[in-house]
Amino acid sequence: MSATRSAILAAALLALSACATTGTDGLPHGIPEDAEQVTRVESNGDRITEFRIAGQLRAIQVVPSRGPTYYLYDHDGDGRIDNEGDNPPQTYFKLFGW
Repeated sequence: MSATRSAILAAALLALSACATTGTDGLPHGIPEDAEQVTRVESNGDRITEFRIAGQLRAIQVVPSRGPTYYLYDHDGDGRIDNEGDNPPQTYFKLFGW
């Protein structure tokens, strides 16, 4: 009976380790690990991290004091966060993570 329990436990641990991801240390999608990061904390407690590649702004991570973390991107590579006219930039929320 204990051999069966050991086998079940080993299988469960193996399944859990397969679900684990190494991740990119909280980097936004498409940002390489060698990107320059500059973090500042606003007066309201929001933490803002800018990600630059070769000195050009590529993404911003906003960790508000309340609410979920969200990301703003420069999709066209002009060094400015994308904004279409009067509409605010599209915001990306990270829903799940390990």
